[in-house]
Amino acid sequence: MPDRAPQPVDRQLPTDEARDLISLVRDIAQREIAPKAAEEEDAGRFPREVFALLSQSGLLGLPYDSEYGGGDQPYEVYLQVLEELAAARLTVGLGLSVHTLAAYGLATYGTKQQQVEHLPAMLGGGLLGAYALSEPSSGSDAASLRTRAVRDGDHWVITGTKSWITHGGVADFYTVMARTGEDGPRGITAFLVPGDAEGLSAAAPERKMGLKGSPTAQIHLDGVRVPDGRRIGEEGQGFAIALSALDSGRLGIAACAIGLAQAALDEAVAYAAERRQFGRPVADFQGLRFMLADMATRIEAGRALYLAAARLRDAGRPFARQAAMAKLFCTDTAMQVTTDAVQVLGGYGYTADFPAERYMREAKVLQIVEGTNQIQRMVIARHVAGPETR
Repeated sequence: MPDRAPQPVDRQLPTDEARDLISLVRDIAQREIAPKAAEEEDAGRFPREVFALLSQSGLLGLPYDSEYGGGDQPYEVYLQVLEELAAARLTVGLGLSVHTLAAYGLATYGTKQQQVEHLPAMLGGGLLGAYALSEPSSGSDAASLRTRAVRDGDHWVITGTKSWITHGGVADFYTVMARTGEDGPRGITAFLVPGDAEGLSAAAPERKMGLKGSPTAQIHLDGVRVPDGRRIGEEGQGFAIALSALDSGRLGIAACAIGLAQAALDEAVAYAAERRQFGRPVADFQGLRFMLADMATRIEAGRALYLAAARLRDAGRPFARQAAMAKLFCTDTAMQVTTDAVQVLGGYGYTADFPAERYMREAKVLQIVEGTNQIQRMVIARHVAGPETR
């Protein structure tokens, strides 16, 4: 079946610099990422060299201050970069989103001295980050985490286990939330832990349905010592930092979801145009045309929703409700669109010869990570109807 290249998304970008940036990202995606995506995902290979290339190209710190090696880009632009990368390979788009999440605490709450010391390497020096909040017994109820940090002079000694850590075992630094005080959210503090710290180790990566090229693993902290200079924010401020980071991180997941959905739609359209039944392309049949129309409409709606939330963030206005809505709608859209793409391809969609089945497997996790979609509905409902009565 002949190849039919998808048309690039027609984006409304705020500056010529942003348009040049998207052109650069598309070039990298087409040359370095997409051609190897299927083979490497099937083999479970993490593309560390791609992240080195993204760092060399100035793409690992886009929404952060250029004073420290960032790109000074608004979230409106950064998220569209994520979408382009995720359309080429979700492991890469999601990886950049997680790295940005891991750098958020220091970039937003760190002291000037901490930022000068650490951010240049994190944003443009080839380092890769991970975000360590969840634990085996505290997922959605993140405030019940048990990993503990105990002060020892001018150091902290951290002991515990973190789970479901994207880049676990390959990250160069971890933003770790640990309990330093009372039970509940007020007793949690954030720390910047080097990936090679003595006492830090990673379990074998989880065996997952999809995203096999992106390592997800437990990390164990067995008496890991970090200086107080690696504490981010004040003691007891860690949970607030974690939630603030997740508001922005959920926008990253939303953008990745739309990128994945766009890739699935492109695959479905190309197949429908080339596949002939009853003497004409299956794209001529109304039932299938309506499916493609619904897929395209959901994608456009999701893109508009995450960009509206990003513009609120860029304007310094509250955006937590809109971020939860974007994460909810965009990831549900990705699940629906990728499922429909498999249906459009019929039996071929169920085989590994076409990427539709991989897209469908990958979409599922986006409804779970960085707050399940049930948690997003709780967040939205609290904004709409107020807190629950006890």
